[in-house]
Amino acid sequence: MAILNITYNGQSADCPIELDGAVSDVDVRRIAVELVRSGGVAGLHLAQLRDDAFNHYVVDRFDSPGGLRIYLRPKVPFGA
Repeated sequence: MAILNITYNGQSADCPIELDGAVSDVDVRRIAVELVRSGGVAGLHLAQLRDDAFNHYVVDRFDSPGGLRIYLRPKVPFGA
């Protein structure tokens, strides 16, 4: 079990997801599009979300005491 946090259009929401092994960044983005379209992410239901909505987003992964946390977020104009 992992928690996927999606930030989109100024809103952020968590969604628990079942993952089988390592998942690529491309797959995380694809999964996120389907979850948001289907209403599977509380507060982020956009039925007409484009397939490429998360193409330029960053995927961060962190191991936490509660399990894997995956963050899908827009790139920021600061930092290196």
